[in-house]
Amino acid sequence: MKAGRIIGGAIVTVVLITVGLVVTGIGGDLFFMGFVAYNKPAGDFDASHAVPAPDYGLTRNWASLPSLEDLADQVPEGVQVASQKNRPVDVFFVHPTGLMNAGAWVSPLQEDSATGENTRFMMANQASVFNGCCNIYAPRYRQANIFSYFLSSIQDRNIVFDFAYQDVRRAFEYYLQHKNNDKPFIIAAHSQGSHHAKRLLEEIIDSTDLHRRLIAAYLLGPTIIPVTTAWIDSLEHIRPCMSADELGCIVAWDTMPEGKPPLPRDEQSLCTNPLLWRVSQERAPASQNEGGLVPVGSFIANIGSLSDAPVGQHYGPLARPIEALTWAQCRQGTLYASTSLPAGFEEDAMGTYHQLDYALFYMNIFNNAKLRSTRYLMGAEVAIPGR
Repeated sequence: MKAGRIIGGAIVTVVLITVGLVVTGIGGDLFFMGFVAYNKPAGDFDASHAVPAPDYGLTRNWASLPSLEDLADQVPEGVQVASQKNRPVDVFFVHPTGLMNAGAWVSPLQEDSATGENTRFMMANQASVFNGCCNIYAPRYRQANIFSYFLSSIQDRNIVFDFAYQDVRRAFEYYLQHKNNDKPFIIAAHSQGSHHAKRLLEEIIDSTDLHRRLIAAYLLGPTIIPVTTAWIDSLEHIRPCMSADELGCIVAWDTMPEGKPPLPRDEQSLCTNPLLWRVSQERAPASQNEGGLVPVGSFIANIGSLSDAPVGQHYGPLARPIEALTWAQCRQGTLYASTSLPAGFEEDAMGTYHQLDYALFYMNIFNNAKLRSTRYLMGAEVAIPGR
């Protein structure tokens, strides 16, 4: 099981980082172009070939709901939480890319598939981190295929991503109208999910009174489409978090092992140190790491022509957190962590910790979401200095 997870993570991150190099004009070559041509879905994206838009009034179109018993309900061994359903705070979680094979440009929403199992992997290993503070809402959506990042023009890529985003937006609007009941909320995501969550913040939350109910946004692992400081400056109300209990703000990071070059960036990007909860180049010692969590199950990287059939994964129970797992330091927009880690926290073939953005700092995120939620409920104002 562990071997499958490591191999899957390696392939996925090879793809992501290679695309990042190509997008930034570094390292593109004929070999990569041939790899893309051979493995991507056939033809151009055609929205008319997609399955119908999901009805978010139906339970089956949610990967996690507080009314369901699902994988996001899990907590690490030794950690106690109250049950969901009636908590005063929600989290809206947008999962990352799980569609890897060449069958379609956007997900056909078949739960009994490798893509469906990848979504369950994300519920267990990522969304569950908010089970200490919040009712968890995580929509299934017609996510963009990983090869959407490979399209030769950004315009073509954005057509596919805009299609996927419309599902995320409709799910969020349904959640607001039918589930939220004017409660404060957290926005959380990873990778492709963070790209869609950025648009929710910009188009729906920052520009309306909803920003007053935003506790924080956790936009982890944006990698190829980073959370840039220029983009944050374009927002009217939302800014980077500069303390552990600040409200109405954004945290973001991409994790790399010590000794590797920073991710290539055309613009300055946000790097929040999750051991300090501020934008800083200070190195935080491992003693401030409240517990990393070895991921459960395997991520299925069925690239290209490989089958999308399910392989029968199990995602639980969650292990006991490992305290003082790693130090952390931001440098040039990239978060660095230790290379001396126990089994289960291996870097991928390209030398990144992309799939470990949550795992390495699991309990820091768990406890921070609780802290910010408690502060909001105690009546702290969402201050907007200088805005």
